[in-house]
Amino acid sequence: MARILTRDLGLPVSVRATQGPGENITLLGTGEIQIAFVTLGAAQQAWNAPGPYGDQPSRIMRALFPMYDTAFHFVVPDESGIRSVGDLSGKRIGVGPRQGTGGTYMPPVFKTLKIDPVLTYGDWADLTGQFEQHQLDALAVTAGVPFPAFLELERKSRLRYLPLAPRQIRDLHLAIPELSVSSIPAGAYASLPTNLPTVGLYNFAVARSDLPEDLAYAIVNAVFSRHEEMVRAHPAATATIPANFVRNGFLPFHDGATRWYRDASEVIMGD
Repeated sequence: MARILTRDLGLPVSVRATQGPGENITLLGTGEIQIAFVTLGAAQQAWNAPGPYGDQPSRIMRALFPMYDTAFHFVVPDESGIRSVGDLSGKRIGVGPRQGTGGTYMPPVFKTLKIDPVLTYGDWADLTGQFEQHQLDALAVTAGVPFPAFLELERKSRLRYLPLAPRQIRDLHLAIPELSVSSIPAGAYASLPTNLPTVGLYNFAVARSDLPEDLAYAIVNAVFSRHEEMVRAHPAATATIPANFVRNGFLPFHDGATRWYRDASEVIMGD
């Protein structure tokens, strides 16, 4: 996206590595960044009340465009005796950075499922290294499919992806309403022969409300105009299409984005 915007808009767009949505929302609020990628669950928590993202509700965010579904993955080595998510009690699980989606959501997910694992936080390079050295029993990530770290692991050994049972999906949605039914498609990973039922959160690109309207319009237009290029960068971008703007049910859209969707309404809705 940064490459596309720099080229098409003639603006220097840089990338800042962060721990995930929590830090992104904080940086957006302080003005250190102007555009952020967030899961709608994290955005909803930050919008509605004080919490892990600051002392006050974060109302500076405005939606730009949908990105992709962030599916919850639970992974163990293929030779592991762990056969279900319920078997993870007491196990050592890597969940990613503390302010990432996994770091935020995995504790309440396991609490809802009455599973009591030992959670380890950190960047994915370190966690996958610990997993390969058998210092971790499992990895749990919320990410677009396919997750690059798992693709790298699969080049070395087979993995087992643990499904969520229908009752677990129901309980999670009742306890954490922003979670939605999701599925990781068969073949997304070499070790995954069938569709994997799970839950997920939708990702959106957001901007500060004071981003100029014409610039927000141009950003949305550039991203959707370069869809094929986005997909070549990551397959999850197949979901980065205008029609998925309806996946955001609470966060106000930026005025520039709103104007773009109105202009494109015949294409999106078939009017």
